[in-house]
Amino acid sequence: MQPTLLILAAGMGSRYGGVKQLDQFGPHGETIIDYSLFDAIRAGFGKVVFIIREELLDDFKEVFDEKLAGKIEVDYAIQSLTSYVPAEAGEVRRTKPWGTGHAMLCAKNHTHAPFAVINADDFYGLEAFQLIGDFLKTDQDDMLHAMVGYEVKNTLSENGSVSRGVCEVAENGNLISVIERTKIYETENGGPAKIVYEEADNLTPLAPDTPVSMNFWGFKPSVFPLVEHQFESYAIANINTPKAEFYIPTVMTTLIETDTGRCKVFRSQSAWFGVTYPDDKPTVQTALKKLHDEGAYPEKLW
Repeated sequence: MQPTLLILAAGMGSRYGGVKQLDQFGPHGETIIDYSLFDAIRAGFGKVVFIIREELLDDFKEVFDEKLAGKIEVDYAIQSLTSYVPAEAGEVRRTKPWGTGHAMLCAKNHTHAPFAVINADDFYGLEAFQLIGDFLKTDQDDMLHAMVGYEVKNTLSENGSVSRGVCEVAENGNLISVIERTKIYETENGGPAKIVYEEADNLTPLAPDTPVSMNFWGFKPSVFPLVEHQFESYAIANINTPKAEFYIPTVMTTLIETDTGRCKVFRSQSAWFGVTYPDDKPTVQTALKKLHDEGAYPEKLW
């Protein structure tokens, strides 16, 4: 069975200042999503589900439907503020989406195959799609999931702090824990540069080769009922916290802690880059052009 690719594209882009999911970065106006799709098709994925807000549906259809026709099956899942929120939680009073774990849950009825989950605004590279794609096509253990890990030193932005899922990995290559750190950056503080994460005004150093999740996950569809149960409890507990977010790392950590799932960590040597701030755009454009010039991608993707 060909795996499905879920693309998380419902975010608000508050730091970027626009709909970066559809912004043009490639030499012929390609979005970052275009590169993920091109690599996913090469890696044997058979379907893509865009997880978006209702107001973005027409724009996404206009950008992607025609170019993808005959290349990969296309579907859309809507992440609304009330999706999968149990009635007993009460009225939803928030303007920000519930986060990546909730977004994944919103695709529950759109795939019955093993699936990967990625961010819309991150470039992962072909190798990462091949690693996860091969795993999803061949592994038969419903409790074993996967992620692609990148070294934190290769995932920073020169233009501000970043959010990353900081991973602890066992000797057998399985994930022990992943904790979302929402403010990671490089600091000198009068001495050698070092990478830290900031939390409650405290700075904690991170080794440069610390594996972090860039939100490239591989799941078996049996995970959906477990995620739904987790989110229902989370929504009830956080209904009056309008900025609370239900992250995929939270999902995976809970699966591991409750012995209802395990996660294999793949280390990718692919280049990673992403867009968090407007000033990141020229860096990404230069990197993509270099990949075209080197022959990693054809002159035009489609």
